Amino acid sequence: MATSTRVGASRARRPSAGDPEAVERPSAALGRDQLLALYYWMRLTRTLEERLVALYRQTKVVGGLFRSLGQEADAVGSCFALERRDVMSPLIRNLGAMLVKGATPVEVLKQYMARGDSPTRGRELNIHFGDVGDPATTRGFVGQISPLGDMVPVMAGVTLSFRMRGEDRVGLVYVGDGATSTGAFHEGINFAAVQRCPLVVVVENNGYAYSTPTHRQTLARRFVDKAIGYGIPGEQADGNDVLAVYDVTRRAVDRARRGEGTQLVELVTYRRKGHAEHDNQSYVPAGEIERWAAENDPIDRYVARLTGELGFERSALDALDARVRAEVDAATEEAEASGLPEPLDALVGVYANPPAERPLWFREGVARAVERTERAEGWGTYPSTPAGTPAGTSSRAGDAPGGVLPEARVAGGDA
Repeated sequence: MATSTRVGASRARRPSAGDPEAVERPSAALGRDQLLALYYWMRLTRTLEERLVALYRQTKVVGGLFRSLGQEADAVGSCFALERRDVMSPLIRNLGAMLVKGATPVEVLKQYMARGDSPTRGRELNIHFGDVGDPATTRGFVGQISPLGDMVPVMAGVTLSFRMRGEDRVGLVYVGDGATSTGAFHEGINFAAVQRCPLVVVVENNGYAYSTPTHRQTLARRFVDKAIGYGIPGEQADGNDVLAVYDVTRRAVDRARRGEGTQLVELVTYRRKGHAEHDNQSYVPAGEIERWAAENDPIDRYVARLTGELGFERSALDALDARVRAEVDAATEEAEASGLPEPLDALVGVYANPPAERPLWFREGVARAVERTERAEGWGTYPSTPAGTPAGTSSRAGDAPGGVLPEARVAGGDA
């Protein structure tokens, strides 16, 4: 059984040797279906990402591909500790958490392939999409952004609203080890701590911030020790043991829900793929990836646990493997059959009002001075009156007098 360590400021209650929380294992209360569900979500995460790799190599993925190979347990086990009404903010390596919270394989595939009926209708890529609102009708995950650490203050605000409304809800935000060195992380977690927000901050310590090893970006021996500086409780656990991850996160979620304020959880794991699929990991010491794959794969470890001390038959896991393959195959067929977005769809839903803009709306009322220097075909400028052309006249066929382009008149009409 993996162990966890807990730290806390002087004002936080510290568990003693006889404290039930010091040895509390919420996973002991999980039933057979829940234990199998943990395996299902981890297997689905890995199989879906493997399918995305195949599509990426076929040039069917638009943009980069970000893997969570070796980190499936920390995403799945931590999100499994949340309830439907809670809100979660993922990062690019938290596909497993999004699946647990309700995202579907076909949504993920369509997003990566920039399809017109993807959650963002081809405007965003990978898993940059969300579903938040009424907890009765939405799944409760916030669309992520690329600047790391910036979602900590966002989730501080989200959970502050829970506290101010008296809602029995908790927020969880993921950050990597590198994000803990950003100003946004510090400001966000400090504000959340002072305001006693019901927020759980999960630090996924996977050894690298892109290509920077942990010892080159912080001298902190453990990230969980940072909790002391903010006056909040913190716990560290083995991020490759899905049950240990569930236990440490569930304890933190329960404390936050009881009104004990912001919590910090450090999950020690390892990123077996590069920052993205294009990263060759030349900065990783020889043999390090292979050692983690052979000795500390989270799915292999959980399979050994299930078929050993937990008493599951291998056939039960084989059935889930077949289910996952069938679901991913069906999702792939549906995603590949979807069309690309229509160009004018880029003008829909940009603002709440109007719900859709007119093409070339920005040209309405354009002044003659702008018309002379603005390139109609795209970005940039060029002189519209070459040498020998009388001043005040246009050299472009079809240009209209009065400083208004034909396109502008169309845009202001029925278009």
